[in-house]
Amino acid sequence: MNGNLFFKEMKRNAPALILWMVVISILVSFAMSLYPSVIENQSKVFEMMNLVPEEVLRLIGIQDFRDKLKPLEFYAVNNVIYMMVLGSIYAIVMSSNILLGEEYNKTAEYLLSRPLTRSDIFISKMLILILFVLILNMVVALSGLLTMKLVQHEPVDIKAFFIVSVYTLLLNIQFAAIGLIISTLVKRPKPITTFCAGLVMVLYFIHTISKMTDGAAIIGYLSPFSYVDLNTSDTAYRLEIWHLLFFLTTTLLLTGISFKLYQRRDIYT
Repeated sequence: MNGNLFFKEMKRNAPALILWMVVISILVSFAMSLYPSVIENQSKVFEMMNLVPEEVLRLIGIQDFRDKLKPLEFYAVNNVIYMMVLGSIYAIVMSSNILLGEEYNKTAEYLLSRPLTRSDIFISKMLILILFVLILNMVVALSGLLTMKLVQHEPVDIKAFFIVSVYTLLLNIQFAAIGLIISTLVKRPKPITTFCAGLVMVLYFIHTISKMTDGAAIIGYLSPFSYVDLNTSDTAYRLEIWHLLFFLTTTLLLTGISFKLYQRRDIYT
């Protein structure tokens, strides 16, 4: 790792990180602020939810909607979606541009003229990527927890909240790894932000379709979203080992392949 490059990238990417943190934190806090109103009108909520088809409830992650009136379940269904989707879009867009941006911004020649190896460049940028995704997750999780504490009507299971937060972090980091490999496969230097954001939405759509019927469940395995367990009402809720292995193995594999490809990639200057 190169310290100068690390801090330069930190300064360059900090404004975008701050913007994403503020926007997502506001969305999470606003959604949780509606919780007291839902509790006050829960009889009307039950009546309304009884009219909604079961397939639609499953589509948004609700098996028993009465559980979702508990603070943590309400948070998981209504707020984690912001970090699952928006956080993943941030991660994949940042990772896809952190290497490729040097080329289409015409700064690659200057960077490569410095006493830096490609390994130095890749590792420095990858560490910034991981750090920023971690900071985003920590700040948003903290804002969600604080808001939940303000509106809760019963104790919140901190262990389950931590597990939800870890799942979301693993998902975001995996999308960051996907962005890295996409950027090393692009033949010509050009922004791929729209493509990457679209990929997140397509994979989330596959996940939602797989939850609508049991017959479509198998296609859910194509989407990383399906490996995030939000069923916090389960008394045996925990971080599943095979889910953990899936995220860690695929992330390390994609990152390793990206590193190898970047070593041999033709850098356009």
